[in-house]
Amino acid sequence: MARHPECSARRARTHVGLRVAGLALVVAVACPLAACTGGGSLEPADPVQTGTGSPTATSTAAPTPSAPALLPDASAVENLPFFSSIVDRVWATENRAAGRAYIDALVKGGFDKAAMEVTRDTSTVGNPAESIQFAVRWQDECLVGQVGPATGEPYTVVVPVLAEGTCLVGDTRPIDW
Repeated sequence: MARHPECSARRARTHVGLRVAGLALVVAVACPLAACTGGGSLEPADPVQTGTGSPTATSTAAPTPSAPALLPDASAVENLPFFSSIVDRVWATENRAAGRAYIDALVKGGFDKAAMEVTRDTSTVGNPAESIQFAVRWQDECLVGQVGPATGEPYTVVVPVLAEGTCLVGDTRPIDW
């Protein structure tokens, strides 16, 4: 059965329309994220005069999202993207199962070592831990990360400080290096 040329053209326009709509959605989602990470202003460009006397927006290049950075005066939630980026970088190395690697990377990123906690890399009988947790106390909240075979991918979250003034429940290892 032969296809009607008008149906093929309509199908092609619909396919292109869906791609454009998808791109618009990506841009709509990315723009607020760029603003959160200091990727550029979302304010409209200053109007300029054209030969017709009507104002038009200036043409500017799309903002380039910047990498997350430590924001010392910001909240734990605002620092979660930076914390998560450090966790992801360590997870991508051969040291992914070493709690010390996460602590060292967080210190290198500017987090205060004295405000950190980490669980042990091995069980009480010497087997590799199913998961490792580490945390940085940030004001009255905690940036917490969890990695290991039991978690699959790294997991990071902001939670309130516990009543004891710590971030992690249970036995943690001393950070004495």
